[in-house]
Amino acid sequence: MSLASFLKSRLVPAELDQHINRIRKPIGSLGYDPWGYNNEAMKYGLSLTKQIYEKYFRVQAHGVENIPAEGPVLIIANHSGQLPIDGLLIGYALASREKDARIPRAMIERFFPTVPWLGNLLNEVGAVLGDPVNCAKMLANNEAVIVFPEGIRGSGKLYHDRYQLKRFGNGFMHLAMKYKAPIVPVGVVGCEETIPAIANIKPLAKALGIPYAPVAMPVVLPAKVHLNFGAPMYFDDLEIPEEKVTERVEKVKAEISRLIDKGLSERKRLF
Repeated sequence: MSLASFLKSRLVPAELDQHINRIRKPIGSLGYDPWGYNNEAMKYGLSLTKQIYEKYFRVQAHGVENIPAEGPVLIIANHSGQLPIDGLLIGYALASREKDARIPRAMIERFFPTVPWLGNLLNEVGAVLGDPVNCAKMLANNEAVIVFPEGIRGSGKLYHDRYQLKRFGNGFMHLAMKYKAPIVPVGVVGCEETIPAIANIKPLAKALGIPYAPVAMPVVLPAKVHLNFGAPMYFDDLEIPEEKVTERVEKVKAEISRLIDKGLSERKRLF
């Protein structure tokens, strides 16, 4: 038995290995797709995430079946927690569902690919640079794409701003309309408490070339996470003024806010 086979037998449960193999993903002869996704890397990634999802954050996910089984779809969620833990948990919820599992693509901040090795690793498990061109190509390829319209405005928010949605850009709505992709809103509750930040040292962030430099404890707290997936929202592709596009964005934002409130009402304790 080779070292790779030995490690896989120890780290990747056979059931998970078979589960990933059943999910159809167009990859080339070398095992990668055009954006760097790799099935074998995903197996290791999901095996690790399973422990984080089930034992550390003890995630409760409701409505994940609302994500269509095929075709282009945008999974739009609130963003928080300094690190992209929310995207990781949303992705696992979809990839691990028993019926019609899908491996979603996550749009990530431009900062991550600049970190040595990290960019390639994230590509191998489905993440792609958060660029409108990349997102458009993903939707054209019938992918399920996770997008956080708040961007770093959301992930870098301070604890006193928790669960207050920041401005949403209109880009995702233009793409949803163009590619006739339904939007599945998601309300994430719990990630705000994983790395609560009390301040952001902007001069330090600028000097280091990073999006933000939070003043927070150097530990990820085991907050219990609730994921609420709403019903798909459909928008036609008629040519409309930008203010009408903004109105549609606000509808999605309002639904996410409602789902956040639902999660907060369901939550009995922080940890």
